[in-house]
Amino acid sequence: MSQSAHSHQVKSMTAFAKTQQTFSQGSFSWEIRSVNHRYLEIQPKLPDDLRFLETSVRQTIKKHLFRGKVDVFLSVNLTTQDHSFHVNQAILQPLAEAVCTVQQTLMEATHVNPIDLLKWPGVLSSETQGDTQQNEADNQLLLKTLEETLIQLSAHRLREGQALSELILQRCDAIEKQVSNLQLVLPDIINRHLSKLKKRILTLTEQIDEDRLHQEIAILAHKVDIDEELDRLNTHIKEVRHTLVQSGAIGRRLDFLMQELNREANTLGSKSINTQISQLSIELKVLIEQMREQVQNIE
Repeated sequence: MSQSAHSHQVKSMTAFAKTQQTFSQGSFSWEIRSVNHRYLEIQPKLPDDLRFLETSVRQTIKKHLFRGKVDVFLSVNLTTQDHSFHVNQAILQPLAEAVCTVQQTLMEATHVNPIDLLKWPGVLSSETQGDTQQNEADNQLLLKTLEETLIQLSAHRLREGQALSELILQRCDAIEKQVSNLQLVLPDIINRHLSKLKKRILTLTEQIDEDRLHQEIAILAHKVDIDEELDRLNTHIKEVRHTLVQSGAIGRRLDFLMQELNREANTLGSKSINTQISQLSIELKVLIEQMREQVQNIE
């Protein structure tokens, strides 16, 4: 199976996308940046008069992204329009009468500034608000364009993920090669080590009980046997390869596997009976750390 076929689903959390579009009131652009994060954290920055779209924006993003810190910017450029204001008489009339009543009743009532009356909710409406149908169409277009920007972002994340996946697979190959090389020479290493011990024990005492000697050697043989650790390393590497072809958010699963791999590499280091094994433990840790750095960016 080729490496590219291996990693069709992996997505990086680091990506960028931008789109521009015109609408009835001018033009607007969406810009999305995402970086790695343990969870999905969405930070939309919308113009004040479009804040009401925030819930829809969040819902749209959640359809496309599972993890990452996501900054979303919407900027709007309105083409200059003649601002004509419409005074709502139905609200102004009774309001003016009420003001008159107050001024007649209270001698110390201050003079009312007309601008204050215009600030009263509903008295003044701007003609540029356009009709509701047009506004609704504009909002739909904004959200549709957000969706298109997210599709672009996803394509970027897949390309980045592809690169990360290939780097991880290279490290997997390297680890498997190191492990299989050691497995070939391991019986020989253990035998040499045990015969050395046997000689050392025999030089210490001539009257050693044969049974006792075998017992000691059996205990030591078990201590220096790293077959299990090597098997588990291979199992974890298989699991890494398997996880890389799963869909959805796989980053946390991979992160967990990196911890497991590291644990086996540490055990190898502590059980080391010769420089070859010590060296392998160090090289494995370097490779695992390189993988872990890549995994941090995977969704």
